[in-house]
Amino acid sequence: MKRVFSLLEKTWLGTPIKFTWQKTSGNYLAVTGADHIVKIFDRHGQKRSEINLSGNCVAMDWDKDGDILAVIAEKSSCIYLWDANTNKTSQLDSGMRDQLSFLLWSKFGSFLAVGTVKGNLLIYNRQTSRKIPVLGKHTKRITCGCWNAENMLALGGEDKMITVSNQEGDTIRQTPVRSEPSDMQFSMMKTDDRTSTAESTVRVLNQIQAQIILISVVVGKKTLFLFNLNEPDSPIDLEFQQRYGNIVCYSWYGDGYILIGFSRGIFVVISTHIREIGQEIFQGRDHKDSLTSIAVSQTLNKAATCGDNCIKIHDLAELKDMYAIINLDDENKGLGTLSWTDDGQLLALSTQRGSLHVFLTKLPILGDACSTRIAYLTSLLEVTIANPVEGELPITVSVDVEPNFVAVGLYHLAVGMNNRAWFYVLGENAVKKLKDVEYLGTVANVCLHSDYAAALFEGKVQLHLIESEMLDAQEERETRLFPAVDDKCRILCHALTGDFLIYGTDTGVIQYFYIEDWQFVNDYRHPVSVKKIFPDPNGTRLVFIDEKSDGYVYCPVNDATYEIPDFSPTIKGVLWENWPMDKGVFIAYDDDKVYTYVFHKDTIQGSKVILAGGTKVPFCHKPLLLYNGELTCQTQSGKINNINLSTHSFLHSLKDVGLNDLRQMLTQTLMLKRFSDAWEMCKILNDHAAWNELARACLHHMEVEFAIRVYRTIGNVGMVMSLEQIKGIEDYNLLAGHLAMFTNDFNLAQDLYLASSCPIAALEMRRDLQHWDSALQLAKRLAPDQIPFISKEYAIQLEFTGDYVNALAHYEKGITGDNKEHDEVCLAGVAQMSIRMGDIRRGVSLALKHPSRVLKRDCGAILENMKQFSEAAQLYEKGLYCDKAASVYIRCKNWAKVGELLPHVSSPKIHLQYAKAKEADGRYKEAVVAYENAKQWNSVIRIYLDHLNNPEKAVSVVRETQSLDGAKMVARFFLQLGDYGSAIQFLVMSKCNNEAFTLAQQHNKMEIYADIIGSEDTTNEDYQSIALYFEGEKRHFQAGKFFLLCGQYSRALKHLLKCPSSEDNAAIEMAIETVGQAKDELLTSQLIDHLMGESDGMPKDAKYLFRLYMALKQYREAARTAIIIAREEQSAGNYRNAHDVLFSMYAELKSQKIKIPSEMATNLMILHSYILVKIHVKNGDHVKGARMLIRVANNISKFPSHIVPILTSTVIECHRAGLKNSAFSFAAMLMRPEYRNKIDVKYKKKIEAMVRRPDTSETEEATTPCPFCEFLLPECELLCPGCKNNIPYCIATGRHMLQDDWTVCPHCDFPALYSEFKIMLNTESTCPMCSERLNFAQLKKISDCTQYLRTEVEQ
Repeated sequence: MKRVFSLLEKTWLGTPIKFTWQKTSGNYLAVTGADHIVKIFDRHGQKRSEINLSGNCVAMDWDKDGDILAVIAEKSSCIYLWDANTNKTSQLDSGMRDQLSFLLWSKFGSFLAVGTVKGNLLIYNRQTSRKIPVLGKHTKRITCGCWNAENMLALGGEDKMITVSNQEGDTIRQTPVRSEPSDMQFSMMKTDDRTSTAESTVRVLNQIQAQIILISVVVGKKTLFLFNLNEPDSPIDLEFQQRYGNIVCYSWYGDGYILIGFSRGIFVVISTHIREIGQEIFQGRDHKDSLTSIAVSQTLNKAATCGDNCIKIHDLAELKDMYAIINLDDENKGLGTLSWTDDGQLLALSTQRGSLHVFLTKLPILGDACSTRIAYLTSLLEVTIANPVEGELPITVSVDVEPNFVAVGLYHLAVGMNNRAWFYVLGENAVKKLKDVEYLGTVANVCLHSDYAAALFEGKVQLHLIESEMLDAQEERETRLFPAVDDKCRILCHALTGDFLIYGTDTGVIQYFYIEDWQFVNDYRHPVSVKKIFPDPNGTRLVFIDEKSDGYVYCPVNDATYEIPDFSPTIKGVLWENWPMDKGVFIAYDDDKVYTYVFHKDTIQGSKVILAGGTKVPFCHKPLLLYNGELTCQTQSGKINNINLSTHSFLHSLKDVGLNDLRQMLTQTLMLKRFSDAWEMCKILNDHAAWNELARACLHHMEVEFAIRVYRTIGNVGMVMSLEQIKGIEDYNLLAGHLAMFTNDFNLAQDLYLASSCPIAALEMRRDLQHWDSALQLAKRLAPDQIPFISKEYAIQLEFTGDYVNALAHYEKGITGDNKEHDEVCLAGVAQMSIRMGDIRRGVSLALKHPSRVLKRDCGAILENMKQFSEAAQLYEKGLYCDKAASVYIRCKNWAKVGELLPHVSSPKIHLQYAKAKEADGRYKEAVVAYENAKQWNSVIRIYLDHLNNPEKAVSVVRETQSLDGAKMVARFFLQLGDYGSAIQFLVMSKCNNEAFTLAQQHNKMEIYADIIGSEDTTNEDYQSIALYFEGEKRHFQAGKFFLLCGQYSRALKHLLKCPSSEDNAAIEMAIETVGQAKDELLTSQLIDHLMGESDGMPKDAKYLFRLYMALKQYREAARTAIIIAREEQSAGNYRNAHDVLFSMYAELKSQKIKIPSEMATNLMILHSYILVKIHVKNGDHVKGARMLIRVANNISKFPSHIVPILTSTVIECHRAGLKNSAFSFAAMLMRPEYRNKIDVKYKKKIEAMVRRPDTSETEEATTPCPFCEFLLPECELLCPGCKNNIPYCIATGRHMLQDDWTVCPHCDFPALYSEFKIMLNTESTCPMCSERLNFAQLKKISDCTQYLRTEVEQ
């Protein structure tokens, strides 16, 4: 609450003062003290006039209109009348002889009541100047009184009487009271119904509801006396608690309530309703010590109390809440009386020391904005200019008058009232008054922009330069009055932008006047008058409200209007968003809510306005400026307040925002086209649905680039590629059509395509969607040449849905005559539809002529379903569908035709049907062929046996097909012939094992049965039964074999070891297999004893022991046995056998990852070297042969049966290879007596000569590096002197391996020198180690041989 001014006159000091506000307008305040002068001040505290009195003022009062102030003074019978309009004082003689004590104007008439100290009354009618004296109204001084709405006058006096008179002064009622009356008021007391608003006016009487006229009066400062004029005999006395103190004052308000203030700081609300009369509805203590006055403003709906140096203001709707507190710390003598102006704007307070303070309680909400600059009234004579967006400091401008309107431009401010406006220039630091302008009528409002001002008054607008000298303007451009004289319309609203003056008229015309060209550029005619217009900052869009309170957005560029949806009829105004990025956003506001709208100019559905949401606005807030979702409002108290629109909540921090709120915010951003904000929100949500929603919105608003970005993010390749193809399209409708199609709004897409430069796109879309009906309609207009092709497609769809009549018509329409492939499809359709429609002859004829086989098949199927078999078969046959044709011919029993077709038929079913028919006719040869084709082997066998007497053929069929039933038939046949062996064979084949067994037993054919069953998939029980049979027959080998097969290993071994020597080999082999499967130590030891000869004193061949160890997976023992066997084979001269035994054992141990015994490895190496000799000698490579023979001869003891031949070969090969010294040494060995006589005669002399004449020359052996340590050693040396490692040897040459020339045999994995092995494989086709077939292409050179250097041999 702002203090407007304070009055403190020296002459008033120390005495209480009286004051009264001018009624209605509150422009004047009359104040008087103890100085015999009434001073009249205006509402800004400026003294306007004085009335000199003959003595102290007794009473003063303004008439109902506030035109006349009446004053009475001590020691005078005159009434002083001051006229507010003329500022003149006149005196009216009362004609009374005694002193005047009371004065009061009527509330509704022009009557003035004046009372005297002796109880006389004067009623003066100012209109007629008639005075009515009434003597003796009271017997003592009249002290208080009041008028009511019917001009009844109630008076109270020191005679303790209350009188009620009419305007003529006649007494209607009177009643005595217990003590002296004071503070008398009229009111209407309600009955029980509280629904209507209470008023202290005569209008209430016109309501149907019953009302009671009451007079309330304070009696003796303690009691409130209520006197009902309708029931004068039953007045009501309301007494209050002693602790409240005296009644200071009271006031009626609302629906029959009275607010009463008590001297001890308490105020109470009581009701006058009949049921609760006198009840305290509310009680509050505003002041600790004392309360001196209360005042109620019906306009503001507020009550003020004063006391204890402060004023407290309450809202009458919620008394317990404090609305405001005003502290007056400088008033130490206490406060006096409170009084409000009628409009509630100003509150005056007198004090005990003689001062008077006036406070501003309600300021007119006057404000304006231009771009982001705002101007608003901050006090009665003060305007503040601010630019909150650009951060300029507010500037306060003191103005000369209390303005009715305020306007602000880019560089100017205008304020004014009535028909005058004062213009100010806004400098950088200060504001300078420029000029004032008088207009030709009362100004409703003014608009400013950069250079021009436009004022609206009495249906006209005057456009004029603000600063004439500013522009070198022609005279006619300085000012112009609208409308033109001949234009019979009234302008109801106007606006000014940088380029245009825009106004709306009562005839519904909106005119655009272009200031630069000084001419009209656009007009729009609306059916009804335009009340208000609100252009956006550029003037390219405009919101207007018509007299029906409907709102529209108007675009002058294309002269289009768009109705604003859900537009409230209470809307007071509209503000456009000033943030440059949000061009289409505006708000519409009424008293308590702001509605956010968005004008979407470019959407695939065209331009439209949508309601984005609503925001509640605090009481008495008037929106001035909207910038980026922040609304700047002006309040009643002259301040501005910023409100964040609920539709822009996403602009604040998104931390701690829930997912649902985020989704709601995403919807807001999409409504407002804030795609960047939506992008950020989608990143936070990270939800596929949210990204899709954003993408759809981008398509809707034709933001193709942004949509591509979104679809790329979510990985929708199809959409990205589709949008990339259309993004460069400039035709708005074509682009919108594509986007509408992408969003599945095909009807809209069609309309847009048709309106575009490429209408054919609509046809293409409908064809792609298979909307053939629409496509045909479009083709008629856009591409008649496409009709046949569309007709064909439509016909196919109709055929699919079963609409054959229309399908036939469209197929016929589809025939072009010049497109062969297309016409064939149409003719095929005509054929099929003709058949379906019953025109079989036409359909079949067309199908037969048509080249398509498939058509013949399809038509045949239709005819077959229609039971037209002969035509169907004819078409099938013509179409080379022999199976189907034969099948149909069978259905119509045309066997001759079936026979013709049979060679071409593949279906077994048809052959079977034919075979059955031929069998029935007794033509068995034909039948058997048909049965064979039908794969019905049982029938084939049956006919061969029963009818054609050809058992050989039957047997061969059974053997080929393994037919169980066939085998049974053949078995039965052989049984009849007495061929039991064959019968048993076929019984087993037919899984009749028990019958076969019985038969074998009966006819002593068990061997046959056993042989047969051994090759079959047979159960253990069958094997056991055979074994038991052979056991009974003492045939141990057979018994052992079948006990082994049924898993009874101990019995099997027992029989196998009993076998006679003739079956020994086979029996021992099987015994080894038995022990290997049994894995039973007892059985193993039994077999070993047998093999060692402990049971019969005859040891068996060591190879069996070796096989036993292998079967038992006892590889170490097997290895030792293998070495023994190899040794025996070697001794016997079977070197290849010995080599193979050792090699197989080596491979087995290696696969089991067991270390190979070094003896085995060495023996294998020597034997392999011996085998290599033959290969090298055969190939003529004598050096390699000689080297290998030297290695063998050095180990000659391992070849006892061929010592002399080997040494002889060694001497010869060494001699051939030039190794003379080696040849001599081995020749010398041969000359030993034990060998000499055994030398072959062919070579004996030569060798003897060698010994007699020795030649010790020797070709030096080449050296190569060790693969382990790179030490150079002779090629054929296998033990490295450098690292003492056994080096792997090459299986092709016998030399040691080299790191850089390494390969392995792919079969046995033994190493070889790549280069040498390659040469060997030119003449050899097998591996010398494993004898597996091998060619050069299978060899791979190995770069890293580390794994082969790991030793597998025991050290």
